[in-house]
Amino acid sequence: MKLAYWMYAGPAHMGTLRVASSFKNVHAIMHAPLGDDYFNVMRSMLERERDFTPVTTSIVDRHVLAQGSQEKVVENITRKDKEENPDLILLTPTCTSSILQEDLQNFVNRASLESNCDVILADVNHYRVNELQAADRTLEQIVHFYIERETKKKFSSFSEVESLLGIGSAEAEGSKGGDNSFSSQDNSVVNSYKTSNNSNASAPSFFASVESKQRSEHLQNLSVDMEQIIEKTEKPSVNILGIFTLGFHNQHDCRELKRLLTDLNIEVNLVIPEGSSVHELKNLTKAWFNIVPYREVGLMTADFLEKEYQMPFISITPMGIQQTSQFIHQIEQILETLICSTFKKNKIKFISSKKESSSNKEESLILKNQTNLSIIYEEYLNKVFYQNYVKKQTQFISQAAWFSRSIDCQNLTGKRTVVFGDATHAAAMTKILTTEMGLQVVCAGTYCKHDADWFREQVLGYCDQVLITDDHTKVGDMITRLEPAAIFGTQMERHIGKKLEIPCGVISAPVHIQNFPLSYRPFLGYEGTNQIADLVYNSFTLGMEDHLLEIFNGHDTKTQISSLKSNDANSAQSFSQNENNKFNWSDEALKELSGVPGFVRGKVKKNVEKFALENNHSFITLEIMFAAKEAVNA
Repeated sequence: MKLAYWMYAGPAHMGTLRVASSFKNVHAIMHAPLGDDYFNVMRSMLERERDFTPVTTSIVDRHVLAQGSQEKVVENITRKDKEENPDLILLTPTCTSSILQEDLQNFVNRASLESNCDVILADVNHYRVNELQAADRTLEQIVHFYIERETKKKFSSFSEVESLLGIGSAEAEGSKGGDNSFSSQDNSVVNSYKTSNNSNASAPSFFASVESKQRSEHLQNLSVDMEQIIEKTEKPSVNILGIFTLGFHNQHDCRELKRLLTDLNIEVNLVIPEGSSVHELKNLTKAWFNIVPYREVGLMTADFLEKEYQMPFISITPMGIQQTSQFIHQIEQILETLICSTFKKNKIKFISSKKESSSNKEESLILKNQTNLSIIYEEYLNKVFYQNYVKKQTQFISQAAWFSRSIDCQNLTGKRTVVFGDATHAAAMTKILTTEMGLQVVCAGTYCKHDADWFREQVLGYCDQVLITDDHTKVGDMITRLEPAAIFGTQMERHIGKKLEIPCGVISAPVHIQNFPLSYRPFLGYEGTNQIADLVYNSFTLGMEDHLLEIFNGHDTKTQISSLKSNDANSAQSFSQNENNKFNWSDEALKELSGVPGFVRGKVKKNVEKFALENNHSFITLEIMFAAKEAVNA
């Protein structure tokens, strides 16, 4: 644990609360001091909504420290159960509860006995993981809990399975007629049993054991059949995993993903956790495959569903023209594999989303089992369709490809940039700037230290150097040293750039109220490519515009300065004092510097001082200025 006034990823309990608050009617109770209960205010302010389940804080105060927390926590859980009637109560541990060594699992077990709703403890080590890792783990834990419970329900009622097998009726008939329906081989087994056991073993008890053995074998065969029958939606469908509250443009990205999938004639089965109910989680396995737009949240859930239920997933983020094209291509490949291979090897029960009679459904199922799936889903195997869709979207919907060839974008070619953010957005933005817009990324970095290997692999060959750190001071030092023309990062990099007078475009969380626009601004899909192109172009300081704004004292990010007269030495001296120089400048050098256009004067001054420092000059003359200019040109 370390004390910091800025963190890229917050404490673990914030990730757990974000996931819980994203679900409908899931109530989170946080066992923490009073100062940690800012989540409700932050969400209502940033998301600009009131229709969400607030978080309850079980306050750790002096009474708790003296008497213990069990009674208070259990009382809060049972009280919320009666007041709110939630589907699930999630008890969220914090660093404080860990320091107090509270047995929260014991609290949950006791509260479960007195509550009507489900009560679980977030299984997160709050000392070892950050906000994003905790959110990923919590989502997987909730999904696992409800899917596993639904699976157990299918095999929980023994009497129902007996009725399906007809075992109960056979036993009844056997008892009436005295016929136990065993073969002669079974009788020989009984005789050998009698002769080998001199005890008071009776034939009826042995018959009961044989019947029990047959019953267990039948049940085992039935369970195998039930496991082999996989329910899937009749129309290809997907789950979108990892869309949740307080994410960077998550709601806009989700809408764009839905639009793209609709164009491909693919249904969206569930979006979790945002806006979904925990009772709907049992339907996750009915989708054909999963989509994980952001690596930070949803990847553990996708791995679980793939391992346990053979559901493939796509983890390519459709951000930028090239990655969106790769995303669509992977959808094509997955559908081809499922239709031509996977579904043929398993017993698939296709469920129609339309309201049909049971007889129509049964006929549909029989038809699909006896017919080649490649014929039924022929449109999803048409490679030309996907190629034409990508071509049409690139030419007419996305303007980024056209813009990258325009004279405006070509003016940015070769400019030096720095990219920093979460692993998903930073890696995607690095590729976009390098391959689609012709910019030079001198450094790409992420604060997701747990995903460092994947990030390095993704940006290899797209940037000059890589920085993996969650220390904002190191990021600031790197930016100061490299002096890029623009930064693409988080709100922290925006503040760093403002101090250094370097423009910054925000591409990743941590977020600010500015990153929750009311207008439609996705970063994913083909509409997202337009937003990114605008962001990149508008983030750079446009020379003539900046120069005119400074002349007319209209710039909105710099302190207004008095106009300088190029031939006035006194004004030049005043300029030197305002800039708080580390070096002594001669009057001739200051006069020459004041004649440089305002939009590049700061950079010229910085280059001259850098040249003087490297050559051990403390007094800058006109000759040194000219020497510095020649060195830069060289």
